[in-house]
Formats: sequence, C-alpha cells, structure tokens
Amino acid sequence: MANATEISNNRNQDRRQDIPFFCPFHLGIKTGRRIGERRAVDRGEPVYVDCYAGHLMLCTIAILFLSIGDAFFTLNLLAHGGEELNWFMAILIEDSVEKFVVFKLALTSMALILLVVHHNVQLIGGMRVRHLKYMVLIGYSVLIGYELYLLELAATY
Repeated sequence: MANATEISNNRNQDRRQDIPFFCPFHLGIKTGRRIGERRAVDRGEPVYVDCYAGHLMLCTIAILFLSIGDAFFTLNLLAHGGEELNWFMAILIEDSVEKFVVFKLALTSMALILLVVHHNVQLIGGMRVRHLKYMVLIGYSVLIGYELYLLELAATY
C-alpha cells in the first residue's frame, strides 16, 4: 500500500501532454466532452476542443452556403457578359464549369475545417480565429449583395 508522501508527490506532477496534429478526437474517431479551456493558466494558449459551439457550426454552414451562392451568381454574371477577375478561377472556368465549382467548394471547405479546428487560437491582441470566421461571413454576405446588384444591373440592359 502506498504511503501518504507518495500520493502527495503524484498530485504535484504535471501529466499534460502536447496534442498531436492528427488527434483522434479532431478526426472524429473518438468523441470527447471538452468544450473550452480547462484551467485558468491555459488562458491565451491555443485550446483544442472536442465539442464545438452551435454558433460556430452555424457560421461555418452559412459560409459554405454563401460560397455555393457565390459560385452560382458568378456563373450567372459570366453568362450576362461579366468577367472573372480572379485569374486562377478564370482558368478553371475556361477549362470546365464543373471543375470551377468543385475546386471552389473544396478550397472553401478545407479552409473552414482548419478555421473550425483552430477557432480558439489567438492571432493578434484579443482577436482569435473565430473572429476571423465572422469577418469572412460578413465579407461573403457583402459579396453576395454586390453580385445581386450586378445581376440586377445586367437584367436592365
């Protein structure tokens, strides 16, 4: 049987380990319960969680749907005589419309996965990656509004 001094020494050990890049919890192989920082001393450090907040998933899904809308409206604008200003996407559109849509959605999805996984990482000052996601959502919303305005202009001519 262990004596009291051995037990107290075990309690002082720091058993935390670094999280591997491809963690089974991030890949969905294992499910966990961690939703935020566990200790006050961890504040300001990148924290990876097992369960993501509903508003974070709603923002992600909204960005994905806005990206789909952007692809649709871009193709409509091109059909009305518009021009794609992004040279990389212009090359994809010239090659194949399907390739453009698939590549655009794949890039957006991969970026969103990285932003969701690292949503608690602090960038500059108090700004975290999750704030960057909300800025992307606002930017996409403004872009969709602008594309709708351009489609309305194109319909009048």
